[in-house]
Amino acid sequence: MKDLLQLEDLRVFCLVVRKGGFAAAAEAMPASPAYVSKRIRVLEHSLGCRLLNRTTRRIALTEQGERIHDWAEKILQDVEQMSVEIGAARQQPRGMMRISSSFGFGRVHLAPALGELARHYPELSIRLELADCLIDLAQEGIDLDIRVGNEIAPQLLARKLVDNRRILCAAPDYLSRHGTPTRLEALNQHNCLVIKERDHPFGVWRLTGPQGEHCIRVNGALAANHGEVVHQWALQGHGIMLRSLWDVAGELERGELVQVLPDYYLQADIWAVYPEKLASSAKLRVCVEFFQQYFRSGKLA
Repeated sequence: MKDLLQLEDLRVFCLVVRKGGFAAAAEAMPASPAYVSKRIRVLEHSLGCRLLNRTTRRIALTEQGERIHDWAEKILQDVEQMSVEIGAARQQPRGMMRISSSFGFGRVHLAPALGELARHYPELSIRLELADCLIDLAQEGIDLDIRVGNEIAPQLLARKLVDNRRILCAAPDYLSRHGTPTRLEALNQHNCLVIKERDHPFGVWRLTGPQGEHCIRVNGALAANHGEVVHQWALQGHGIMLRSLWDVAGELERGELVQVLPDYYLQADIWAVYPEKLASSAKLRVCVEFFQQYFRSGKLA
């Protein structure tokens, strides 16, 4: 490493990645594109590697850039946390917290977590709202959305709570009657249980496999806009579904469901998404940190 890293350079780098370009990052700061470009050059010089591949239309992280971006996000979060811990925002959290999530995750995992949260912080008033569609946090007055899936609008702030994947699975009864697909393209000959739930594009499964990302359009006799309905159909042997590991781990272990095409998955981590910085609200910060600790302690198993 040639020079001492500057936090400002890490902040600029992360903003460029989040906004998808130098001009958008400059507008958000606000600053000039030339300033943004200079800070990236200084950071690359300090680290001794190229972070971004630039074209006329977009930027893309290099392999080293991806690793450094993960570190930069963690460093900035730790610095923010340090500032909060020693600052005035350390007061006891109190007041109303409106929290949203999807029906399945909200009922099975978030509701018990909120019970624990209320026990730890009795001065918080918690309102949980469940919906299987993305909502406008600012318009609906939501303080915090606990979200499954990695599609997050750039104007929102987010912190990953825990890793998660969506996998393909079906009941043994269905596979005994229709066969087990051995190639991704074979899904076209199967009944796929299609769901429209929050960030799912309807009828399109975006899967990562040994050769990278694949988009495959699927169809079947049954479709719904509620994940738990599709889950029940799969257990009844009606087809193959794409469902989060947190939702099917028990049934996979008991043999009630079988993973199909195990080399393919959709990364769908669990995030805390919020419209304002954690440092500006003690109750928001406390909730996000609580959920991060709660879910990483194995409560999704």
